Amino acid sequence: MTAGQAYEAMNNTGYLDSDMIVILNDNKQVSLPTANLDGPIPPVGALSSALSRLQSNRPLRELREVAKGVTKQIGGPMHELAAKVDEYARGMISGSGSTLFEELGLYYIGPVDGHNIDDLISILKEVKDTKTTGPVLIHVVTEKGRGYPYAERAADKYHEAEADKDIVAIHAAMGGGTGLNLFLRRFPNRCFDVGIAEQHAVTFAAGKWRTSISLQLILRYSVVHDVDLQKLPVRFAMDRAGLVGADGPTHCGAFDVTFMACLPNMVVMAPSDEADLFHMVATAVAIDDRPSCFRYPRGNGVGVQLPLGNKGVPLEVGKGRILLEGDRVALLGYGTAVQNCLAAAALLEHHGLRLTVADARFCKPLDHALIRSLAKSHEILITVEEGSIGGFGSHVAQFLALDGLLDGTVKWRPLVLPDRYIDHGSPADQLAEAGLTPSHIAATVFNILGQTREALEIMSFKKLNKNT
Repeated sequence: MTAGQAYEAMNNTGYLDSDMIVILNDNKQVSLPTANLDGPIPPVGALSSALSRLQSNRPLRELREVAKGVTKQIGGPMHELAAKVDEYARGMISGSGSTLFEELGLYYIGPVDGHNIDDLISILKEVKDTKTTGPVLIHVVTEKGRGYPYAERAADKYHEAEADKDIVAIHAAMGGGTGLNLFLRRFPNRCFDVGIAEQHAVTFAAGKWRTSISLQLILRYSVVHDVDLQKLPVRFAMDRAGLVGADGPTHCGAFDVTFMACLPNMVVMAPSDEADLFHMVATAVAIDDRPSCFRYPRGNGVGVQLPLGNKGVPLEVGKGRILLEGDRVALLGYGTAVQNCLAAAALLEHHGLRLTVADARFCKPLDHALIRSLAKSHEILITVEEGSIGGFGSHVAQFLALDGLLDGTVKWRPLVLPDRYIDHGSPADQLAEAGLTPSHIAATVFNILGQTREALEIMSFKKLNKNT
């Protein structure tokens, strides 16, 4: 309700006088900015105040119920009279001629207890069966996350923000989900929660420009026009990269690399482990002539040793690294997929194959020298990423084609997320469904080498282990 499109839709619905039931799920929490550092998040803002007045307005609700009962019994001209009484009553009690929703052409009903299923069903049936036409908005009040207690995140440190007083952080009602609630406690004057107004988060950052943003469901045109086109050094921290387990397809970070890497001025990077994430945060801070972004997964780190003093060191922009030296086959991983590449290499070593494993680190700019070297010194080059079609692998393919490297003997294959949404489940099950497990990578190598029997064996062994 804090984004403009919702109001445009309601305005259009009211204008068309469509027979439509609109349900406003008011949980008094997630779509509104954070107001304090500790305790529950209270609703703040003009919309919230209006909803609160409607929720607490008992005399109005009782009067409306009486009016509905009277008009149901009498009918006819009394219906119009009751409607006028209803409007004047709201004007006397709330100080306005009608609610915001009815100004937009929707008849308002509520507030309704969303956890009282019997009452909710009864109201929905009554509204649906009413012969009068036009759109109706039912204001349903619920409790966010009812029945699912959440765990607090572990404490963290914000060394970059300590060192640079100009750094601020912006998020769209995702303080707990991104860890920026901890940033808020440390730097209360440098953390801004704009509510679920993601477009505004981007343009707000463009105004401040030396900013980090939690990029969660942000409409991308703001990134293009307000940031990238102007080469503003806004830093986008993209949480929930790749598959996200129980969070399901709505929060899956499958597309961020694809849409960010197509922007001409954007630096796009992804760490393979938690230590590299420290370095990429430092790298983003150091980039002051263009926008940059880095992605990180929902789950835990892999357990590597963190940088000395938990302080990252800026990386050379556009430079990858070799992790394992081998021959014939090279795996070029991007982001957390590098860990599966290393695991696949370990599997294949038992079959007498020594693979090269490289960590690209950057999707844009690409490490052309690294890719060229891998393509010229190996028979097979496989790119692996936990992202959609059109991402890292596509950028590598573009370079390979333009550089003439696909005209030679190298065989290139991309391993990406399938072109469909993957339902929620355990991270292991989601990776298996996506075909990005170490066993899938190893089987792909065998298939390209023409060793079908070995490919079947390694997948059968994986399935046997899962069943046992």
